[in-house]
Amino acid sequence: MSLEASPEENPIPLKCRQFPVCLAFAMTINKAQGQSIKWVGLNLWTPVFSHGQLYVALSCCTHPERVYAIIFLENEEGSKTTNVVYTEVLRGFTD
Repeated sequence: MSLEASPEENPIPLKCRQFPVCLAFAMTINKAQGQSIKWVGLNLWTPVFSHGQLYVALSCCTHPERVYAIIFLENEEGSKTTNVVYTEVLRGFTD
């Protein structure tokens, strides 16, 4: 929608354009914990820090059909998240 000021109102010609914008919110995965969200969009171009974070991001949506994820598929390895386990930390529990 374009709006123009008349020369009687303002001697300087002004033109204003309005664009319809949809209201949206963004939050980190940590802030989403405990929230109920109707629509969830995940940007997974870089892997999440842990599988727990991915679980929180996916489980806060109220309906599974309203979850959307974007991942970068450069090659077959780019579509996977590595499962990092530090055996040094677990060594005391398994002995």
